[in-house]
Amino acid sequence: MELKGKTVAITGAARGIGKALAVTFAQKGARLALIDLSADDMTQTAALCAAAGVESRSYACNVTKEDEVIATLNAIATDFGSLDVMINNAGIIKDGLLVKVKDGVIVGKMSLDQWSSVISVNLTGVFLCGREAAEHMIRFGNGGVIINMSSISKDGNLGQTNYVATKAGVAAMAITWSKELARYGIRTGAIAPGYCATEILSGMPPETLAKVTAPVPLKRLGLPEEIAQTALFIVENDFFTGRTIQIDGGLRI
Repeated sequence: MELKGKTVAITGAARGIGKALAVTFAQKGARLALIDLSADDMTQTAALCAAAGVESRSYACNVTKEDEVIATLNAIATDFGSLDVMINNAGIIKDGLLVKVKDGVIVGKMSLDQWSSVISVNLTGVFLCGREAAEHMIRFGNGGVIINMSSISKDGNLGQTNYVATKAGVAAMAITWSKELARYGIRTGAIAPGYCATEILSGMPPETLAKVTAPVPLKRLGLPEEIAQTALFIVENDFFTGRTIQIDGGLRI
């Protein structure tokens, strides 16, 4: 896909990987629909897109709410007159052991709220945004690309039953959608990042950060811009669909 003039929608666009995605696609000449919980939070991202000389609009949306997702994607389709790329990047973590034991005594377990809240954002939110994006792409008749943000945790990671379930799920959905939507010229994909230099990890004490990066063969965190470059590859390569790209500096969980 040639990106100049195309419409790219990104959830979780206010910061971190979402902001890097927006800037990377703006630099390729795409128009950006920035989606996050608060439109005010996207001021900096919108300014960076404007600096690249492209149009961007901000949309406040809770991706767990079906009515808000439908209204937001309808607004994007109306405002831009097209929808070419949907990147489902929004996500949260609420880690915890399935069952926590101390000195032979059970002292805790993952709560239903921990499970449900992560499932709602990371899995249901991707489903809703993917579904609505696919509908608009089919209606416009110009094909498109849908990318789900997975994680290397999709293969299982200690203390992340909820997160793992969602990240395995969105990778599997990308495969399913590739089979269902190819007839409409819609391609799909997923990206499974390793540890990246987002606000949370970058703010860790040096000794903690050293422990995180020690198992990584490249001995560093990934950059949000490197994840964005992966999304760019998926969009620009017209023979790519239905696969998950793992980008983790060589780390395998």
